[in-house]
Amino acid sequence: MNTNYADTFILASADSTAERGLVPGRAGSVAQIQHALLVGDPYGLTSDDLLFEVHARRRGLAEAERGAERAAFFGRPQACLRASPLVKRYGWGLHHDAAGLVAAYGVETEAYRTLAARGDLRIVPGMRSRRA
Repeated sequence: MNTNYADTFILASADSTAERGLVPGRAGSVAQIQHALLVGDPYGLTSDDLLFEVHARRRGLAEAERGAERAAFFGRPQACLRASPLVKRYGWGLHHDAAGLVAAYGVETEAYRTLAARGDLRIVPGMRSRRA
């Protein structure tokens, strides 16, 4: 099983209070690492690559450990990026291109609005932080 999407735009969660894409402040948090990776290399990683890289960095895995650890990591169910704190709390939408590579767009941007309105993309909502 993988978490990758293609030709998909994940909207910021409906219950997010962020009016713009916020930079997560807590160093080493999942949100901060995801943000740094996506902003530093837009369309450079798939969802699976992003999720595993965050896991590897938080655990301090050496390069030699990553192959076996990646297999073990994806041997367990993983939440997709609809559950990302960037989507749920920080006001980011995540675009997955045709190859499954991901980039982040703040809700205040024209690019976010354009992607959210595209008829050729699968538009999916981010997961809510609270039950309705």
